[in-house]
Amino acid sequence: MPLTMNREVFITCAVTGSGGTQDRSPHVPRSPRQIAESAIAAAKAGAAVVHCHVRDPETGVASRKLEYYREVTERIRDAEVDVVLNLTAGMGGDIYFGPPSRPMPVQNSTDMAGAEERVAHVAECLPEICTLDCGTMNFAEADYVMTNTPGMLTAMGGMMTDLGVMPEIEAFDTGHLWYAKQLVADGVLKGPALVQLCMGVPWGAPDDLITFMAMVNNVPPDWTFSAFALGRNQMAYVAASVLAGGNVRVGLEDNLWLDKGVLARNEDLVERAVGIVERMGARVIRPEDVRKKLGLVKRAPR
Repeated sequence: MPLTMNREVFITCAVTGSGGTQDRSPHVPRSPRQIAESAIAAAKAGAAVVHCHVRDPETGVASRKLEYYREVTERIRDAEVDVVLNLTAGMGGDIYFGPPSRPMPVQNSTDMAGAEERVAHVAECLPEICTLDCGTMNFAEADYVMTNTPGMLTAMGGMMTDLGVMPEIEAFDTGHLWYAKQLVADGVLKGPALVQLCMGVPWGAPDDLITFMAMVNNVPPDWTFSAFALGRNQMAYVAASVLAGGNVRVGLEDNLWLDKGVLARNEDLVERAVGIVERMGARVIRPEDVRKKLGLVKRAPR
């Protein structure tokens, strides 16, 4: 498909993630208050969407506790700045096998939850968007598998649709896009859909431009897409995604650095992305524009 640059771009800030980055930078937020404050700062810097995980306030380890999600949500909604709230639903599908000589039983760090439990915080907090990791993959570590079976995705996607929360399809490879299109065809998800192209995450789609364009070309033309890459390629993919017709994601979930030797804050990364987008001749759109574009309704929790 021919490239058509996006002239109306929204920026998502992925605030903290679930990876083991909490001890690699003092700017990675841990507590619900820190996560909310970092999200609010990112919104003030120009992010229209904030994508939030939660962590244990003491250890910084990723968590699925409802009370943490509730506090983050309430703090963001009570802020003086508007922003579209996007909560992860990617937790609860983690299998850690034993060594190759004895993979079973699985390790104690395995966290496998049912569909209802994985979506419980979404049902309680009612964000405008939540993520749906649309496939199973080997994920960076030797004996770890991120598990999202077709049955699980059908169940979770159906729950999100029934709640009126828009799934952001997380596509780590072309097969994930293939299955996402099937979920829409089956009526589990509504179309046109929203998709995030996740580039350079071991061991999904590598972040070379040929692979990126293969991903872009597999996104239906009436869908909305955004994209990101990890580490030093984060800002390069701000430009690449805009040129390819998409939106952009930055944030400490994906990259800790502003420049060589300079640790970033979320608002720093958003400010730099805003500069790149505007210097390309595009406009950075605001939360109300995103809601109109995607048909989102801002709601209070039940």
